[in-house]
This record gives sequence, C-alpha cells and structure tokens, in this order.
Amino acid sequence: MIAWIMLPLDLIRSANEMIAANRGKPSQVSLRRATSSAYYAMFHCLARCCADLLIGGTNSDRSKPAWRQTYRALEYGTAKTACRDGDIKKFPKEIEDFANQFVILQEARHKADYDPLERFYKSSVQADVRLAEETIKAFQNSSTKDRRAFAAFVLFRKSRR
Repeated sequence: MIAWIMLPLDLIRSANEMIAANRGKPSQVSLRRATSSAYYAMFHCLARCCADLLIGGTNSDRSKPAWRQTYRALEYGTAKTACRDGDIKKFPKEIEDFANQFVILQEARHKADYDPLERFYKSSVQADVRLAEETIKAFQNSSTKDRRAFAAFVLFRKSRR
C-alpha cells in the first residue's frame, strides 16, 4: 500500500474550487484559503522535490524515515531567504521563476492568514493560482540535476568559507 502524499496539483485544484464557490463572487474566506492553497502547492512541490531527489523517489530503495525527515526539513523562512539570495540567478529560469513565485505567494499567504484588513479579489487570486500551477509544472520539467542543486540550496545553510 502506497501512503498518500500531498500532491501540489491537488492543492491547485482545491484552490480553483474555492474560487469557483458561491457562483461568481467567492467569499473572502474562500479567496484567502485559495491563496493559502496556492502557496502550499508550491511548498509541498519543493518539499517533495527535496525528499525525492536527495533520498529517493517512490520506486527507489529508500528509507521512509529519511525521506520523511528530508521532506519535513524544509523550513518556510530558510527557503524564503534562499529564494531571495542573489545566487538564485545562477539557476535556470524555471527554477529562478519558482523561487520568485514562492516568495510572492508566501507573502500573500501571510496576508491571507494573518491580516484581517487585507482585501482579496477573485481576478488576482485566480491569476496567482494559475501562475503557481504554471510555475510548478515548469519547475517539475526542469532538469533533475538543477532541481537537486536547488533542493540543497534551500535546505542547507551556505558555508561562509
């Protein structure tokens, strides 16, 4: 039996369902949850990338505890800092775009989850969700070598030597 793993595109689908709620005019709660889901789609895409490429994918001979530990090792703040690092420009465009969108959506998620005065609009949330989906797909289609290097970049602190 294969354990269920958070799939990024399932979160995108969920975000789109929240946007489509209430026939035309979704509630602020639905728009906020959709924003949060779009960010978490990117987060879980990156966490899975880290675990799969550093420990081993589903069909590999991998240690489940090591895979889980690596998946859970991705920290929001550390990843955001890495994604803002100037060295991100050394990566291919698909990975740089992923890093930039990760930061943008993390900031949007913070507003959605913690700022009761922030107003969300259907058109901008739809655009964010669509861009998250496109960015995830482009990232997943980038080379394994580059995604593995990015996984190390976001998980491990840079040496000062």
